[in-house]
Amino acid sequence: MSAEAVKRWTALQHWASISAMNNELLSIPKHVRFVELSAKALRALAEGDLAGGSAEAGVALDEYFVCERARWIFGYRADQLAADPSAAPWITRAAVSEPDGAVVGDAGFHGPPDEAGTVEVGFTVVPGHRRQGYARAMVRALLVRAATEPGVRTVRARIRSDNNASLATIAGFGFTRVGEQGNERDGLVTVFEVPADAFEAG
Repeated sequence: MSAEAVKRWTALQHWASISAMNNELLSIPKHVRFVELSAKALRALAEGDLAGGSAEAGVALDEYFVCERARWIFGYRADQLAADPSAAPWITRAAVSEPDGAVVGDAGFHGPPDEAGTVEVGFTVVPGHRRQGYARAMVRALLVRAATEPGVRTVRARIRSDNNASLATIAGFGFTRVGEQGNERDGLVTVFEVPADAFEAG
């Protein structure tokens, strides 16, 4: 075998080793805890004040928390809390990876259960922590929460048909496609639902 061939083979083995190691890391289930984002924290983030939002939350939030999309969402949630403070236990929270303590995204419900006992999940992973299993960890934690709430009967997820990452995230949790909806901001979305008592933590 020539020196060049040996060099290429060594590089290939090195790449395969790294790939196998990455796959092994990705197969390890992730765990997250949720940290409340108070009305004051939400308002600070909506205004682009990352330091203020982090101080209010008590954790170092990622810069993604003050990107344009996040600022709009957090402003909306701050207004929601101003109108209905009782929604606080339900709406978006910072998701913190355990045991390392890194803020990996935000997740929560869009609000308390409606008259039919339905809650809708929402989740976002910051770019630096995507494709590592954190979205599934968030959804799993939200489903555990929903299953323990006597007033919740159904968990809903609305996802754009081209959002392959989110579609892959909810796969395996028992969600069933129930229809489609459209609005000016999100366009056409597919609606999925799962009975709250269908999910078992474990």
